[in-house]
Amino acid sequence: MAAHLSAPSLDFLAEQINALLAEPSTNHGLARALRATAKQIEISRYHRASNRAWPSGRIAAAPERVQIGGGLHRINSFFNIDAVPPADLLWDVREGIPLQDGSVQFMFSEHFLEHVDYPHSAKNYAREANRVLAPGGQLVTGVPDAAFILRHYPGNPSLSEEVIERWYAKRNCLDDINTFLDLINYVFRDQDDDPTYTPHLWAYDQERLTRLFTDVGFRTVSPWEFDAEIANPKRAWGSVYVIATK
Repeated sequence: MAAHLSAPSLDFLAEQINALLAEPSTNHGLARALRATAKQIEISRYHRASNRAWPSGRIAAAPERVQIGGGLHRINSFFNIDAVPPADLLWDVREGIPLQDGSVQFMFSEHFLEHVDYPHSAKNYAREANRVLAPGGQLVTGVPDAAFILRHYPGNPSLSEEVIERWYAKRNCLDDINTFLDLINYVFRDQDDDPTYTPHLWAYDQERLTRLFTDVGFRTVSPWEFDAEIANPKRAWGSVYVIATK
């Protein structure tokens, strides 16, 4: 029989991680891995608590408008599902979307998809979104636009100043962005070792988003006209949004 980590086991593991992180002899590589593991333990705790309440993986509520991974940007009248607080439901959507089949009319996420692993979790999320949407339901997805950045490399280095101001001004990594290629690396695979931020794991453009959603059965995928009443106005610049219709 397969062993399962219990809550006490996770607590013990977290204690061991904290002890190792406090050890001066713990090297840099191990410390990075331990901090990443500690973050996943926190996400697992939230997810397991919700899963105990809904062991079937489907909640009783049937919201028609759903936001995924909204963080601090909440949308009025949308039911927000996120891995960490604040959210209406704490759930790790890498494990599936906890909603009934064909129950959602409109789903929205922005600057979420690039933070989950590809292909496993990204494709599973796309399949799950298709499952929970009603026929004719729509999914809007926004991500940093890799094509936008690459179009300006290497011929427009002045753009880097605007990107840094818009995207990284509050970060402590500014001394490490010295060339346009440094900036591209942050956009494609932001690995800043900071608990406030989550790494980028995959880069997307309109073509990649279109293929992701058509491959799981969405009838059409097209560009979405930015709507500041739903999307975060700060995301309008340098992002690509598509709308997929089931």
